[in-house]
Amino acid sequence: MITKAAILTKMGATCPYETSRPLTIHEVELDPPQEGEVLVRIGAAGLCHSDLSVINGDRPRPTPMALGHEAAGTVEKLGPGVNTLLPGDHVVMTFMPSCGHCLPCAEGRPALCEPGAAANSAGTLLGGGIRLHGPQGDLYHHLGCSAFARHAVVSCRSLVKVDPALPLEQAALFGCAVLTGVGAAINTAQIRAGQSAVVIGLGGVGLAALIGCVGTGVNPVVAVDLSDEKLHLARSLGATHTVNGADADAVEQVRAATGGGAHVAFEMAGSIRALDNAMAMTRRGGMTVTAGLPPPDARLPVNVVSLVGEERTLKGSYIGSCVPLRDIPRYIALYKAGRLPVDRLLSGTLRLEEINAGFDRLHRGEAVRQVILFEP
Repeated sequence: MITKAAILTKMGATCPYETSRPLTIHEVELDPPQEGEVLVRIGAAGLCHSDLSVINGDRPRPTPMALGHEAAGTVEKLGPGVNTLLPGDHVVMTFMPSCGHCLPCAEGRPALCEPGAAANSAGTLLGGGIRLHGPQGDLYHHLGCSAFARHAVVSCRSLVKVDPALPLEQAALFGCAVLTGVGAAINTAQIRAGQSAVVIGLGGVGLAALIGCVGTGVNPVVAVDLSDEKLHLARSLGATHTVNGADADAVEQVRAATGGGAHVAFEMAGSIRALDNAMAMTRRGGMTVTAGLPPPDARLPVNVVSLVGEERTLKGSYIGSCVPLRDIPRYIALYKAGRLPVDRLLSGTLRLEEINAGFDRLHRGEAVRQVILFEP
């Protein structure tokens, strides 16, 4: 079939993207779903920093590539062997397909699926295939999704069925921002009521971590960012304290607000400086969790004496250490119960043709989550 998609032909475009136009909208050929695959009509797709880091070259991927990884839509057609979904089902895409058979999957850690990671790096679907083709040949898939498109063929293991009553523009956020941020708090840190937390970097993932902490009963919860507007939003979402990260005494402010340092400090900015500050904001015996993704060559100097003598933990979190089939329905249930105000993360909606301007706003820090809406 012929569909329309946003294609990145070369990384490293200069800002403003509305002028340099790194993403161009093309009609592309989409193969029918093969064994274990599903054709999805995309209803909504979120703009994420992970997409931006491919555009600017911080996270190298093969090109030309159809971008987009945070999305929700409706199942249109099943490939052979798919018996867990039906046409008409509403689904959320997850950007790490899990094979179900490798050692991490067998240990209950599908976020670390080895075949899934290999496929994502190669720009293919989980089974190794490419289903998108442009005028110049094959188009690589972004994280098994390529969701900035009217339709996508994905592995059934990249999909989670959700309640059709949930608006698709909200459902899309559960596939990346919510899964990663809330999961970092609940799964990775296993944070508990009565503990203290600081969240550094208030994008979609950071604010999701914050509402995850608030919903769990964590107190105090300190929010840190360079944007006063985002700090104001964090206050309205339950942060007990806010600190502008540009303040010379930002670390001291956080340590004072948390009585000597937070039990858990979350670094969500993708910055080595932010991660260094997060460790300084963590109390003795506490945990520093990072879900930010700086460029691959970034390195962090660690005070090993402090790490050992103060029994600190530095822990990475990928997709919130999640089990998507378990966690997405759980988080949606918490949202419906009023415990996770995910709808407050939505900054606005746009058309596919406005995608470059949307990434300009994301680059400037003017938006939390913008969502592309496609026609019904």
